[in-house]
Amino acid sequence: MAKGPNAFRTISEAAHEVGVAQHVLRFWETKFTFIKPMKRAGGRRFYRPRDVAVLSTIRQRLHNDGLSIAQVQKLHRDGALKSSNTIKPVAAGAPQEVEISGRSRLRAALADLLAAKTRLDHLLQA
Repeated sequence: MAKGPNAFRTISEAAHEVGVAQHVLRFWETKFTFIKPMKRAGGRRFYRPRDVAVLSTIRQRLHNDGLSIAQVQKLHRDGALKSSNTIKPVAAGAPQEVEISGRSRLRAALADLLAAKTRLDHLLQA
C-alpha cells in the first residue's frame, strides 16, 4: 500500500522516489544546506513532500541538465532553484520563467505521480 501524497518519506523512500541512492541524499545535505529533512530521535530522517520535490529538482539539474554542484548552489543563492513556486530556465533559449499557481495542488499531484511511479517500479522489478 502506497503512502498518501502528504505523508513523510523515510530516506529510503525519498531516495527511491528521486532515483538516487541514500548516501547521495546524505551527501547532498552536506553540499546543499537548504536541504533540511526533519530528524527524529536517533537522527532518523523524514522528508516532507516539498523536500522530495526539491531533491527531484536538484537531481534534474545535476543529472539531466549536467550542472555542477557549484552551479546548483549558485542557482539557489540567486533564487533560481525554487521548485516549490517557480522554475527558472538555465539554458539560453529556454522558455520564460514559469510561475506555478496552486502550489498545493501541484505538489499533491506530483506526490501522487511519484507514488504511482514507485509502485510501477516495484512491479517491474518483481
